[in-house]
Amino acid sequence: MHSGRLVGRGGATLASLARELGVSRTTVSNAYNRPDQLSPALRERVMKAAERLGYAGPDPVARSLRTRKAGAIGLLLTEQVSYAFRDPAAVAFLEGLTLECDRAGIGLLLVPASPDSDDVRSVTRAAVDGFVAYSMPEDDPFLAAMLARPVPTVISDQPATDAADLVGIDDRAAMRNMADHLISLGHKRIGVICMRLGRDQHNGVVDERRQEGAGYHVQRNRLAGLRDGFEAAGVAWDRIPVVERFDHSIAAGASAAGQVLELDPGITALVATSDVLAMGAIGELRRRHKRVPQDISVTGFDGVKAALDAGVTTVSQPVTAKGREAGRLLLDPAVRHRARQVMLPTTFVAGTSTAPHHG
Repeated sequence: MHSGRLVGRGGATLASLARELGVSRTTVSNAYNRPDQLSPALRERVMKAAERLGYAGPDPVARSLRTRKAGAIGLLLTEQVSYAFRDPAAVAFLEGLTLECDRAGIGLLLVPASPDSDDVRSVTRAAVDGFVAYSMPEDDPFLAAMLARPVPTVISDQPATDAADLVGIDDRAAMRNMADHLISLGHKRIGVICMRLGRDQHNGVVDERRQEGAGYHVQRNRLAGLRDGFEAAGVAWDRIPVVERFDHSIAAGASAAGQVLELDPGITALVATSDVLAMGAIGELRRRHKRVPQDISVTGFDGVKAALDAGVTTVSQPVTAKGREAGRLLLDPAVRHRARQVMLPTTFVAGTSTAPHHG
């Protein structure tokens, strides 16, 4: 899938860029690594040509080690590094990936990809032998910078691309099962709260256009699975309030639940696209003296320990196994002729947060 050449997004290499400019390879290398050796005008000419041809720059591993082995892989996150230790699903994924790194005797470098920044130097300068990207939007500049690097890459969850291996689950089918569960309990007046759908900081009601065009494929597919199930039961999707939160936290779930209730105080079920949002929603409902599940049923997604312990009806996905599979794919020395996909099974867990509607 990847060659050993220094290839940019447009297929340019250090050698081809040097030929294009009529300069030596050393001159091109100095433009990146020793700019003081070039005149400002020459360096500017090199950098403009590199941008035009899609050359991402010399491989930091090749710069630092003749062996081209950094002894570490990079984990690309769409958040600050602290998120990896705060979000329960991210923690479980990190555990699985770390287990594979330990087994292979290599290190792990956490590379943040802040959604409010386009400065991709953390990716282009990372001295790693490969990358794992954890749940990225399709239009993320950090993702593009990662794929431009001449190293193996694996994507967890999203987006699917021919340029990298993928480890994920069938989010749409799993959420369709959740919709079927609520319909079987007699619920037809439903609200939905979801995680962020794009890189822009949107907090509020989500129309169908934003749902269908979501850059985060996981959330898009989960909403589509709900729509499949509800519409099959005759429940009009455009009558269901969908509220998005940019932050993934208990507080975000609570505020989103409050907004759904303001939009439709008569809902009998509330679907959250993650367990964290679901637990925040349950707390908000109780603060409003709503009984769960007698007054309003609540569902989540992920199967994190805190939600399972609290009896949340959810879809449990093997997040730790997902991390291990990502590590195995990345460290597999087999020659890659095409991108590989590993789809892991999910389990529907009927908890105590849902009950039949008797209205």
